[in-house]
Amino acid sequence: MKDLQDLVRPNIWALKPYSCARDEFKGFKADVFLDANENPFPNGVNRYPDPLQEKLKACIAPLKGVPVQNMFLGNGSDEAIDLPFRIFCRPGIDNVVAIAPTYGMYEVCADVNDVEYRKVLLDEHYDFSPQALLDACDDNTKIIFICSPNNPTGNAFRREKIEEVLEKFQGIVIVDEAYSEFSSQRPLRLDLAKYPNLIVLNTFSKAMGCAGIRLGMAFASVEIIGLMNKVKYPYNVNVLTQQRAMEALRNQALLQQHISQILAERQTLMQAFALLPICKKVYPTDANFFLAKVTDADRIYRYLVEHAVVVRNRNRVALCGDCLRITIGLKEENTRLLAALRQYVQ
Repeated sequence: MKDLQDLVRPNIWALKPYSCARDEFKGFKADVFLDANENPFPNGVNRYPDPLQEKLKACIAPLKGVPVQNMFLGNGSDEAIDLPFRIFCRPGIDNVVAIAPTYGMYEVCADVNDVEYRKVLLDEHYDFSPQALLDACDDNTKIIFICSPNNPTGNAFRREKIEEVLEKFQGIVIVDEAYSEFSSQRPLRLDLAKYPNLIVLNTFSKAMGCAGIRLGMAFASVEIIGLMNKVKYPYNVNVLTQQRAMEALRNQALLQQHISQILAERQTLMQAFALLPICKKVYPTDANFFLAKVTDADRIYRYLVEHAVVVRNRNRVALCGDCLRITIGLKEENTRLLAALRQYVQ
């Protein structure tokens, strides 16, 4: 890895972050707050939230196996995806490399930040070549994105392939593990100490069942987390989101039960889907969804919408012609999907 200062945009390295009111009395006890021009009448949300979400991070740390100082929390994973562009990539000069197909927000953030986005196609098995990713890089490549398990293909990549990229690439490697709770593979977030150029993304939206509160996580070295905290907006995670996240974390038994149920339903639904006349292939998955090639994705998608069932049409995504992405729902929802498709006339 290059020296971190050589990777960071000079203006970001020199940036003096905004100092919010709640930062300035750290280390002291206080119960009278006359510093932030807040409304003093208590209603549960009249005070600004903790800008570094320390109580919430302390709850997350044992669950994820990552120290608090190696953790960033943001407004959904979108913020954790966007910040590295703003930290490392000079607009109109630098570029990032990513596998394709993959999660579309990486490319959106590249476009928003005026950063060239270089796609490296997966092979016919939806796998990637580490050398192909590295060959797509040049001196201005700052970031490589790898989503594992990947969206929309569902498969997790072999760790040794990701590790090869981490060891050979001189810039930042972002591994998006949004679906890692549904995979048996050891998460890379547990090996941060080995890779100073690694950023691992995770989310409350999938296995945690909290998509509505918009809470994303990034795990990285203390130095990279410091840069993300330096650039983020001061109060990026609101009080209600922090409270709701801590409530969700209190019932680990229920969370694990839901994951087990999703995995069981995944197997049942995939087996049944493969027997449908419309199905050409069901691809293996390590996520809470699967990708399936069907006879006519556009027509089947419209048919399902007419029957009040919504799936994701991936027909126009690279390497996903005539493919639908199916999220694993409740048992009764999966049954409705199958029932509708059994009545479909080709």
